[in-house]
Amino acid sequence: MIQNPGFLLTVLAFVAVIGPLVFVHELGHYLVGRWCGVKAEAFSIGFGPEIAAWVDRRGTRWRIGALPLGGYVRFKGDMNASSQTDPAWLQLPAAERAESFPAKPLWQRAAIVAAGPFINFLFAILILAAFAFAHGESRTPAVAGQVQPGSAAAAAGIQPGDRIVSLNGREVATFDDIRLYAQIRPDEPVKILIERAGRSIEKQGHVSAVQERDGFGNSYRIGRLGIAPGEPVVEPVALWRAPIVAIKQTGQIIRTMVETLGQILGGGRSVKELGGPLKIAEVSGQAATLGIESFVFFMALISINLGFINLLPIPMLDGGHLLFYGVEAVQRRPVSPRVQEWAYRSGLAVLLAMMMLVTFNDLSSFGLWERLSGLIG
Repeated sequence: MIQNPGFLLTVLAFVAVIGPLVFVHELGHYLVGRWCGVKAEAFSIGFGPEIAAWVDRRGTRWRIGALPLGGYVRFKGDMNASSQTDPAWLQLPAAERAESFPAKPLWQRAAIVAAGPFINFLFAILILAAFAFAHGESRTPAVAGQVQPGSAAAAAGIQPGDRIVSLNGREVATFDDIRLYAQIRPDEPVKILIERAGRSIEKQGHVSAVQERDGFGNSYRIGRLGIAPGEPVVEPVALWRAPIVAIKQTGQIIRTMVETLGQILGGGRSVKELGGPLKIAEVSGQAATLGIESFVFFMALISINLGFINLLPIPMLDGGHLLFYGVEAVQRRPVSPRVQEWAYRSGLAVLLAMMMLVTFNDLSSFGLWERLSGLIG
């Protein structure tokens, strides 16, 4: 078993992951806002008491907060860090009103908000493109090289040499597609379309649920079909094609996130699987011990996660703002301040509840509650 990182390395690794990604996210808002002529009054990495701060020549206050769990850009016309509109912006002098966020056309406001998640995706794409160029792209055919006895594939009648064409109607191009599809669907039925000796055959199977442990002792419940690939195939990736490969990989990761979230909302997956900042900190430290490449790849995954979460249609998140702008575009007028206030309060309640849930899950994964019950007992 690999030795777990100490507390100091875990904290440093967490800050090294979250700090740059929050900065990149907020920089997206800032740069597009500046391009649209909106004045940024504050650019904050972290919340809470200021550790350091300075004001640039444009009057933007750049600050570092004591709690590195997020950040914000407060534009002129914003009432607070969640970008609620300050009614007082209408009383500003004409010149200042012109550089306020609420004064800008709808498309510019939407572009400023969308720039944060977009640049998180772009950041991840650049990392994944560099990996694709350096290491190539896995193109191992979706052919069963071996079938594990007693596995789900064996029970379904899959034989070595069978080519997997689709799983539940989803086309399969490479062996990685099989793995990605099965691992998030433990205990689920699956219709397997195979090609054998030039004939198409449909098989009915059931994805097995297995408990696996990584080198750090973490346990995971994942789905497995029980087939192994043949000879691995890794194709070199030209520099011009690397971004295309990275965009495809990013799309696969986002689709997996959407499907996993759908399983949780639909009751097919336990909410106990949701992790929060403490879990990210733990995995950050573990990734750091595995080397720079593992750590950078982990940053790419968290960057995609950050972009995806911010696009959820929850008020106070970027997705909530974009939802309001969509309604505004349809009804040709802004959402009423009263509705916005109610939505922001509800959104805050949802976010606080989610933070409590994932923190509880994180502490449970560390075995805190078991140790406490042992002390009490």
